[in-house]
Amino acid sequence: MRTDDLINLMAKDARVRLRFGRVFMAALVIGVAISAALLVSTIGIRGDMAEMIGTPRVLFKIGMTLLLAVTATRLAFRIGRPGVPLRPAALLLVLPLAVLVAGIAAELIVVPQANWAGSMEGRFSAFCLLFVPTLSIAPLAAILYSVRRGAPENPGMAGAVAGLAAGGIAAAIYAWHCPDDSPLFLATWYSIGISVATAAGFLLGRRILRW
Repeated sequence: MRTDDLINLMAKDARVRLRFGRVFMAALVIGVAISAALLVSTIGIRGDMAEMIGTPRVLFKIGMTLLLAVTATRLAFRIGRPGVPLRPAALLLVLPLAVLVAGIAAELIVVPQANWAGSMEGRFSAFCLLFVPTLSIAPLAAILYSVRRGAPENPGMAGAVAGLAAGGIAAAIYAWHCPDDSPLFLATWYSIGISVATAAGFLLGRRILRW
């Protein structure tokens, strides 16, 4: 290959990556905005959030879900670009898991054993199971649309990562309404809702991310 051809190929690849990055960010912003608007227009932000936002449990819940959303979305962005190493971004997913385990451990120390079951069950588990997957629909559609414009090497895995990112985003948004603040509740019901979004992403990815 001549030097001129190599330079042209590299320039073309750079433009493709730039376009993918712009499309991904634009679609993601739209998806998150739709999901947030859906929350505000239906069930709204919890009434006592102004007072509760500074409490350790609420800060933990919002921070942990945001951490999952950011790390999973970063992996989804990278998985849509062929040839980009995924291992560093995938390893970052250990961070929200470690934070969650630490939160559970602290909860088990602070809360009497007789109250563990009640903390895990919460008051609005059914609401959580409904709204986390529902709020993930727009972000999932946005990420799948973006990744489809890239070239994922494994459509199922790419779809699952997109679903995980969408589930994390939905959980971070729903956390602003949810009155159940225990890490035990978070680990149980939020995780189930996020798993539903991840499974949906896997199934959709296998169908629409083929190339």
